[in-house]
Amino acid sequence: MASKNVQDGSVKKGLTRKCLVKKKATQKESFYELLPKRSRKEFLQKCEAVSSSEEASFTLPLLPHHSNVLSTKARSAMTVENASERDSSDEDNNTFSEDELPHLSKYEKKRLKNIQENAKFFASLKVKETTASLFTGAPRTLSKFRREKKTKPKKNVAMASRRSMRLRGLGVFRQSFRLQRLDPQGIPLSELPEKTAKAYLSGCVTKPAGPLQMVPVNEEQDDAFLNFLEGWENIFSKVKMSTDRKQANSLDRYKASLNCMTIKEGYVTKVVNGRIHSIAIHPSETPILVAAGDGQGTVGIWNLSKKNDPRNENFVLEPHAHRVSCLHFSPSNPSQLLSVSYDGTLRCGDFSKAVFDEIYRMEDFSLTSFDFLGRDGSTLIVSQFDGGFAVVDRRTPGTSHEMSGTVEMGELKNVHVHPEDAHYFVGCGGSSVNIYDARQIKNKELLNPVARLNGHSRIVSSAYFSPMNGKRVLTTCVDDNLRVYDTSCILPDIGLLASISHNNVGEGLTCFKAIWDPKRKDCFVVGSIAHPRQIEVFHETGSLVHSFTNVNYLTSMCFCNTMHPTRNMLAAGSHRGFVYVFMD
Repeated sequence: MASKNVQDGSVKKGLTRKCLVKKKATQKESFYELLPKRSRKEFLQKCEAVSSSEEASFTLPLLPHHSNVLSTKARSAMTVENASERDSSDEDNNTFSEDELPHLSKYEKKRLKNIQENAKFFASLKVKETTASLFTGAPRTLSKFRREKKTKPKKNVAMASRRSMRLRGLGVFRQSFRLQRLDPQGIPLSELPEKTAKAYLSGCVTKPAGPLQMVPVNEEQDDAFLNFLEGWENIFSKVKMSTDRKQANSLDRYKASLNCMTIKEGYVTKVVNGRIHSIAIHPSETPILVAAGDGQGTVGIWNLSKKNDPRNENFVLEPHAHRVSCLHFSPSNPSQLLSVSYDGTLRCGDFSKAVFDEIYRMEDFSLTSFDFLGRDGSTLIVSQFDGGFAVVDRRTPGTSHEMSGTVEMGELKNVHVHPEDAHYFVGCGGSSVNIYDARQIKNKELLNPVARLNGHSRIVSSAYFSPMNGKRVLTTCVDDNLRVYDTSCILPDIGLLASISHNNVGEGLTCFKAIWDPKRKDCFVVGSIAHPRQIEVFHETGSLVHSFTNVNYLTSMCFCNTMHPTRNMLAAGSHRGFVYVFMD
């Protein structure tokens, strides 16, 4: 047992000795990698003088291709100065003869000889002394920094705009006979007449001055139109024009009445060919008559009183040459329909005479809107596209105005008269909405506003006083907001009562126009771009009261809408010339 323990101890000691020798060889191998190539031969010679027990474990691992490479940190730990001192101290002993290395092959001996010769050559160059002198001090480290770009101040030099020689009047340029106003033979042509502002806006030839006969454009309706005119005296002459508004007592009853209004097949028809820009309902309860004006100067008359098929009773008339921007039935005479157009004329269509009489003509600018200054409908205020306005008295012979003036907005798109205080009227143009006093009008002078309705950031398309009392003003703006202002007291700055977010620009960049329901002083109607197509009714506080919709019949956006003054009826005009009627 003791002998076995002795044997185990000797084996352990042998293994331990082998591990130590192997570890020492690894250390020598790592140190060998740190030495310069010229000093490695000397190191090999000195290592051969060590004991023979260590020689066998040292010869093979010392070869460079068998050694492990030290890490970068270990290499950088040894300074160049110590390596150079070791090379210079034993410079004379790094040569070997072929007899001293009998175990090497011929190739290895030849390789060692070449190495010795190269070493002597580099020693003669004294590279080691020069290298050692360069690294005597501390190693130089380059500081890392980012070079900032120097920005040169820009000089505010006015650049001269480049212009062609033709614009500068230099050189000779060829021009055609057309540009020189010459005929093919070189004879000067006659001078062109000066174009007025109205011609630029209308872009078409105006209708001849004076009265125009009512002749339907759709000739297939000639016989029906004659029957319509013959029966006018028996039907419409007996109609009594009532100005009393039937208002529901509560909002709930009003909602219930709106829910009873529906649309059916006979209440949809194409009244005109172009986009509808104005629409009006005859104020009589029976018969039912709807008028619509389009962008081509035509006015469609739709008689819904025919029981068999009301769609067949549609007459297309042409009193104007351009867009019919506003339509109103006379408040005192049920047989008269008044209209203004971009062609600069205001006409009155009298169905009892079958004639469109010319009331007012403006040669230079288009007419955009009008309203009655009195309940008898004899005096009107007419807005012009250039920011002017005119007061027209129908009782005065001729086609001129009584007074005219201008406003500071530059353009006047819409005018509406206060329902109680008729000397007040509201006008909109650009992003401005102002209230004016007609008593301050001085002929051909600037009219200053008595109140301003601020808050609009873009173009305002319409502005209307509330019916019955005029204590509210409703505006429609392209900034997608409907605004209600408190005008119960006319002050220089009118306060905003409510603002409703609503997309007011529809197809073809046509803006919706919100209008009041004449039966209510707190609810208004406006079209919508929502799907399915619908017409919305809002309360003055901004809450939605009702939505008129029908997927089968209401298929277009309706930009122009109007409500009947006494009965539950809504007429809406679309951009395709269709009129949709909801009624109970």
